[in-house]
Amino acid sequence: MSEQKTVEELLKQAYQPAKDAMKLHPFYKGKIEIVPKCIIRDFNDFAIWYTPGVAEPCKDIAENPEKVYEHTSKANMVAIVTDGTRVLGLGDIGPLAGLPVMEGKAILFKYLGGVDAFPICLDTKDPQTIIQTVKILQPSFGGFNLEDIAKPKCFHILDTLRRDCHVPVWHDDQQGTAAVTVAGLINALKIIGKNISDIDIVLNGAGASNVAISRLLMTAGADPGKIIMVDSKGTLHTGRDELKYKEPVKWHLCEKTNARNLEGNLTDALKGADVLISLSASGPGVIEKEQISQMGSDSIVFVCANPIPEIWPWEAKEAGAAVVATGRSDFPNQVNNSLGFPGIFRGTLDVMATTITDEMCIAAAEELAKCAEDKGLTDEHLLPTMDEWEVYPREAVAVGQKAIEQGVARIKMTPEQAFKKAEATIKRARAEVQMLMKEGFIPAPPE
Repeated sequence: MSEQKTVEELLKQAYQPAKDAMKLHPFYKGKIEIVPKCIIRDFNDFAIWYTPGVAEPCKDIAENPEKVYEHTSKANMVAIVTDGTRVLGLGDIGPLAGLPVMEGKAILFKYLGGVDAFPICLDTKDPQTIIQTVKILQPSFGGFNLEDIAKPKCFHILDTLRRDCHVPVWHDDQQGTAAVTVAGLINALKIIGKNISDIDIVLNGAGASNVAISRLLMTAGADPGKIIMVDSKGTLHTGRDELKYKEPVKWHLCEKTNARNLEGNLTDALKGADVLISLSASGPGVIEKEQISQMGSDSIVFVCANPIPEIWPWEAKEAGAAVVATGRSDFPNQVNNSLGFPGIFRGTLDVMATTITDEMCIAAAEELAKCAEDKGLTDEHLLPTMDEWEVYPREAVAVGQKAIEQGVARIKMTPEQAFKKAEATIKRARAEVQMLMKEGFIPAPPE
């Protein structure tokens, strides 16, 4: 089979889900609904769940606010908050057009992590309004997942809410992408036999994902001076004075990374580099084989633009890369956020953590890497896949135990207790969907 034919087939496969989506979204008219989880034996039970019986738990919570986690669904309820300003690769399409994505996120939360998540699409682009809205919604939710919010405001929003809220807040485009990327890199380094503290890393693209990846890499042991970030204007270095006030997050990286103060473009940055992590424009052809060939021996290349990576994986291999990962499920080594946020939130909620720290994300990354290693590492098997359900309770345990260790958990439990709790919650969520499909309450799609 020729390479051109392979490309044509891959392109056809890449666009097939879009065709199916246009048929099945209007068929189901959305992807989530609210289903009671308490018994309703007859109408007398409403006297328990609503008035007059409900007054007693209300009074109990008024006297003891922490009891809200015992009497309500708050402990397992997450809000998925967006303003629709950076939805997938579509850009600023607004909160209405972003709603299908948030509903999709909600079913991933539920099916993979047993987390009840609900989309909150906000008709505002103002950072302070978004911040204030999340703050005043805290009584209803046990956590917040920020989603598809444009930079640079996403950094300020996340940092402010993490500081001010008493429930965990995270941004999946930042911390989620970073955790799974670091997991993949941990195993890639095992394959080529290099230490994270010794490697030269190039981050192509200076959006929310790569900014968070840079921070988590440093937390994991990477040398900041050996990291070079490249944006649309070239490398980040201390000569980029225009960033001081316009984009302070980037300016911080100018000061902290690139110890050589290298000025230039991606080609210049890649010369002799050990690792490339690219989250930039969809390809192919965004990165050329010649650029990869300039990297050091046994190089690692993560090209994670969607729907098409910046360079085809086989081209990166031909150019000398030892290990290649992408964001696509039809290539080996998919770097997929869905491996991260369901398990991370499961562990966070199970111990009622007040925040999600970088160290909790590193714990998740290390456990993800271990899950793949347990089944045997190869240059085409760096990470688990979504169908390995046991990954999520294992990840939840690692996150919860780190939260306990750091003193940010309200509940303490042993790893064995944590695994049983996460396992039961996730199995219930999956069994519920399968039962609804079997009984026809979720109808089969038309042929």
